[in-house]
Amino acid sequence: MIEIDDVPDLVDPVVIAAFEGWNDAAESASAVVDHLMEAWSARVVGAIDPEEFYDFQVNRPHVGTDLNGHRRLTWPSTQIAVASPPELDRDVILIRGIEPNMRWRQFCAELLAACGELGAEMVVTLGALLADTPHTRPIPITGSATEPDLQDRMKFDQSTYEGPTGIVGVFQDACVRLDFPAVSYWAAVPHYVAQPPCPKATLALVGALETLFETGLPLGDLPEDAKAWERGVDELAEEDEEIAEYIHSLEETRDTAELPEASGEAIAREFERFLKRNRGDDA
Repeated sequence: MIEIDDVPDLVDPVVIAAFEGWNDAAESASAVVDHLMEAWSARVVGAIDPEEFYDFQVNRPHVGTDLNGHRRLTWPSTQIAVASPPELDRDVILIRGIEPNMRWRQFCAELLAACGELGAEMVVTLGALLADTPHTRPIPITGSATEPDLQDRMKFDQSTYEGPTGIVGVFQDACVRLDFPAVSYWAAVPHYVAQPPCPKATLALVGALETLFETGLPLGDLPEDAKAWERGVDELAEEDEEIAEYIHSLEETRDTAELPEASGEAIAREFERFLKRNRGDDA
C-alpha cells in the first residue's frame, strides 16, 4: 500500500491523473499535470513502490546529480501530490506517473485506495492519442464519464471504441467498480508531429478542465508555446511539398466534417470559457 504523508483534511478533493506511455501521445497529457503541479505549488505526499509494477529493463532508473552535488538514483514511479488552487473552491489530488509494466489491477487499486484515504470525490483522467488531424486547427478533445448526470452535463457522446486500452482505460474501469465518479478527456495529436512536446494539445486539455470546473485555470506560457509550436510545424511543412499537400487535405476533411460546428454552440462555448477566465483574472 502507498504510505501517505500527514495531510490536513482536504476540501471536496478531485483527482487529476495522467500517465506517460501508450496513453500519452507527445507527452501532452502528463504535461498538463506537470504544468498544474508547478502552477499550484503542489506537494508530493506519496509514491507507489516501483518494485511491484515496473520492468526496470523497460523503464530504467536514472542516475544524476542533485542540487547539493550528490549522485542520486531515481526510480520510475507514480507520485501523488495535493494542491489548493486559488481558482477552485476545492482541493486537488494530482497523480503523475508512468504506465506500469505489470499488475495493472493492483496498481489501480492502490492508487484509488490512496485517493479514498485523501477523501477524493471524483477522478479526472487525461490521455492523448495520435490522429489524422491537422496542426492548424483546434486540437480535438473527446470525453467520457462514468455517471449519466456527468455524461449529460458535459454533453459527451457515448464512446463506441472497441480495441486495446492502456492504463487510463483500466484506471477508469477501476473507478466504476469502486463507485468513484470519473471523467476522461483525450486530445488528438497530429500524427505527423508525434515527438514531444505538443503544447497545443496540452493547452486544449487544460481548456477541457476549465469547462469541467467552470472556471479559468492558470495557463502560464502555454498559449505562447502553442503558437510557437504551430509556427514551427508550419515552417517544416513549407519545406516539403508532399507534407504540405497532405496537411491541406486534412484541413479540407476537418473543415467539411465540422462545418455545422463552425457557429452557434461551439462559438458560445469558447466565448463562455473566455469570460470565465477573465473573471478569474479580475478576482
